[in-house]
Amino acid sequence: MQSELSGGFTQAPQQAAQAFRACLEAMARPGQVQAIRGAAPPAPLSPAAGAVLLTLVDQAVTLHLAPSHDTPAIRAWVAFHCGAPLVDAEQADFALGTWAALGPIERFAIGTPDYPDRSATLIVEMAEFGAANARLSGPGIASVQEADLPAIPAIQQNHARFPLGLDFLLCSGAQVFGLPRSTKVEAL
Repeated sequence: MQSELSGGFTQAPQQAAQAFRACLEAMARPGQVQAIRGAAPPAPLSPAAGAVLLTLVDQAVTLHLAPSHDTPAIRAWVAFHCGAPLVDAEQADFALGTWAALGPIERFAIGTPDYPDRSATLIVEMAEFGAANARLSGPGIASVQEADLPAIPAIQQNHARFPLGLDFLLCSGAQVFGLPRSTKVEAL
């Protein structure tokens, strides 16, 4: 049985730097899948989402665990490795869960006109990255990028709020890709 003490980075400086670079690349190049390794968190948390948490979440930010990921093992793992206070969706800087469990996404902070950066980032767990169902365009994309997205209409509505809105990190296995609010999404 896994303990909350295990599953973190074993070579923290190197693995944290690599994971941080993967997160930056994911957000800078929307839709392009990045490898992200180093974490071995408790199920159902994927290695990718675990590495994102270890890299971006600490005691200075708040985290919401959606019902799909709100387990005693994950709570203990987050408390030990990240130290982030767990909060309701409306107060979260970051949120973690499956798309269905995170919904409705309208309850998360989208920032304000004066402070658009005061919005939530959703770490969305996906079983796999399947066939592309959306075409992405915008900053960080040379022409277009295809991706598998969980809910195209909701993501399009999020983009329509730009510069306000949510940012997304989609995780599956040991892979992550980003979807910032500035990315335009069209269904294929």
